[in-house]
Formats: sequence, structure tokens, C-alpha cells
Amino acid sequence: MSKRFIVSILFLIVLLTSAKAQEKLNFAEVDKHSYQLFLDGKWPELIMYSAAARKQGIDFFYLKVRTGIAFYNQKKYRNSSHWFLKAWETDQSFEWLQEYVYYSLVYGGQKLEAVKIAGNFSENMKKKIGWKESGMTRIAYEGGLSFNSDFNQLKTRDYKTLSNLGSDYGEAYILKNYGFHSVDLSHRLASNLTLNHSLTYIGVNREALVDWGDHTSSEIKINQFNYYINPVWIIGKTFNLSPSLNVILGSGDVYAGRLTTNSEKAFSLSTATYRDAVFSTSIWFGITNFSPGVEINAGRINDSEFAQVSAWVTLYPLSNANLYFTPKVYFKTESGINSVGWNALGLSGGAQLGQFHFYGQYLFGNMENFVEAGGYLVSNFHGKTNRKIMGSVYFPLGKKYQFVLRYVNQDMTEQYQVYSSAVKSRSLDYNYSKHTITGGISWNF
Repeated sequence: MSKRFIVSILFLIVLLTSAKAQEKLNFAEVDKHSYQLFLDGKWPELIMYSAAARKQGIDFFYLKVRTGIAFYNQKKYRNSSHWFLKAWETDQSFEWLQEYVYYSLVYGGQKLEAVKIAGNFSENMKKKIGWKESGMTRIAYEGGLSFNSDFNQLKTRDYKTLSNLGSDYGEAYILKNYGFHSVDLSHRLASNLTLNHSLTYIGVNREALVDWGDHTSSEIKINQFNYYINPVWIIGKTFNLSPSLNVILGSGDVYAGRLTTNSEKAFSLSTATYRDAVFSTSIWFGITNFSPGVEINAGRINDSEFAQVSAWVTLYPLSNANLYFTPKVYFKTESGINSVGWNALGLSGGAQLGQFHFYGQYLFGNMENFVEAGGYLVSNFHGKTNRKIMGSVYFPLGKKYQFVLRYVNQDMTEQYQVYSSAVKSRSLDYNYSKHTITGGISWNF
């Protein structure tokens, strides 16, 4: 067989294939062929054929439904919900479509959106999925311990020599550990409105070191309460609006030197109180396999006013909630500084493996008086971190209970402060690693 003949055959195949691809489809043919692909369970072929039909301007209710089912049966729930919602706009009467809409949103990680649209379902379907317009949705408790693994080394360091203290006054408050207890409560006020509350107690133990002529120290205690309130509105199909307020009330021991009436040096404990507050507003929305968002935080922490802006996009490479990644960037401005500067970068993500859900987070940057997680986590204790690593594992017990275990590691920097004539003149940085271990349980109604 000559090469010319082979080339001619190949050229003919290409022409026939091209002609077939350009063949004009019609409604009856698309309906018949897509239905047959649906009956045969040929999901990838059905998806490609439906896309080709739409390129030629052919689309209808059942083609949308079949496309959604094809994606759904491949567990590409975020893709499937896109087509189910389009079909839902055309006809909302079918209960089987209502069920597909609901579970494609739930399995795609859009539970709040699913709850909202379920308000339009038939009474029979509402009962089947256990939908309620209002009421308690979640109660949770989480507690843990955070500790400084370098405490003993830092406590015995010779700060006087390292800072060239001389006759000046020097002090440091070395973190030893702290424990916390947090209770969360969520309830639905309407099909598109959920209200979250959290009350947290933190008990901090530090060692106060004072160098003023002699070296002296004292254990000090800080008690802090955080109250967090956060409504979440679903506007339209997938637009989320979520303001929040975190009010922080605390009191703690202050160990300091003073001069007596006889001009003698003395040391004593006193109590100081403080109040911090952070207001946050987040918006995000879903676009099939990714979900962008923006958050603005403003508040006053440690007598310093600040504003922080962050932006992120959550990616769903499998088109479901079994795997997702969220890169996030933070910017910040503080009182006395007119420009907004880069603050931190973060990457978080999660994966579902059987009954276990794993979540991880990595943050790095200049994180001082730092706000994350929709204003829920506020770093308002003195010091800063340039790196944070967190790992969590969630696992269920029955249908309503879920346990969580977490580990957090942070590189921390604080300062030994030097005062000359009662005015801060210089400081000496010291670094340590902070480890946090927590556990909790939630009851989902």
C-alpha cells in the first residue's frame, strides 16, 4: 500500500469527522440521543454531547436535568447543582428535582444555600429532608491548652546583660501556658438567615521578670472573656453576607517596681482591665468549582486602632466538598500609618477520607493584633507570630455528633522592655514556640 493512498485515507477520515462535528443537530435528535445516553449511564459522553448541543443553541428542561444527573453520579456535586438550579428555574413542581437540588448543594459544601432553597419545596419533601425554617441548629464545646515549650530557658536568660540594662528599668512577661473553654451556639431565624454565637474564656499564666537594681519575678494571671456574634445571610442563590462582632473583656495582674515615699525601690502586684473589640464583614459567593470572597476587619486592640482587609478564593478541584484549597492574602493599616501594607499570606484546605475530615492551615507574615476566620479568632495578647501551622481532624459519632481534635504550632516573638526615666527607650526580642492542643464535640440538630 502506497504512502499516497494512506495519506488520502487519513485525509478522508479527518474530513468526515469534521463534517460530522459540524452536522446541524435538532431538538428531536438531541432529546432522543441524550435520553439514550442517560439510560445507558454513559455520564461523560452525556456531558460532552449536551455541551455540543448547547453550542448549537439547543437546550431544554430535561437536557439540563440529565446533565445535572450525569455530574451528580460522578460525585461532581457543584457542577450538578449548577444545572439542577437552571432546571429548577424552569419548573419547580417535581419533588425528585427538589431532592437533587438539595443534596447536590449539601454535598457540594453549600448547606446554607440548600436550606434556603428548600423553603420553596413541597411539604412532603421538607418532611423527607428534615427541613425546618427556624430553630436550633448546632451546639458545640471546645477546650484546650496552649504552652510555651521554651519557658524554662527564657525564664533564666540574662536579659540585663543582653540589653546592656545598667541602671535602667527592664521587664518581660514570659508566657507559660493558657487554657481556654469555648461554647458555640447556632440557630436559624429564617430560611436564609442563621445566627451564630460563641462565648470563650481564656486563663493565661505568665511569669513577670523585673530587673531594677535587683532581679525579681512573680507569677501573674490574666482572665479574658470573648463574646462573638455572627449573622449569615444568603442573598439570591449563592451570595453570602456575614457581619460579626467580637467583644473582648479582660483583667490581669501587673507586676512592677515603684518608689516608696522614702525613695526606696519596691515591687508589687496590681490589677489592670482592658476592653478590645473587632467588627468584621465578609462576603463570598459560589461559581461552580470556586468561591471567591473578601473580608474587612476594623477594631481596637491593645489601645491601637487598625483595619485589616483579606481576600481569598476556595477551589474545589473534584467539584465537591471532599477536597478544597483556599489561598488567602491579608493587608493591614494601623493608626498613625496612612498606607495599607501586606500583612500575611495563608493556605488552608481540607479532605474527606471515609468518615474522617482533615483540615489544615499554614500562615506566614507579620501577624500582630491579627484577625482571622471571620473575626472569630483574634490575636490580642502582646507579641506577634510570623508562622502558624494548624491541623484538625473531624470524625462523627452517629448522625448528630461530631468530635474534633486540633494541634497548632506558632513561632512567637515578644519583647523585654527597657525604660529610662520611666520612658521606653529600647527593647530586646526573644523568641519561642507555642503549642496548642484542643478537642471538642458538637451536636448538630
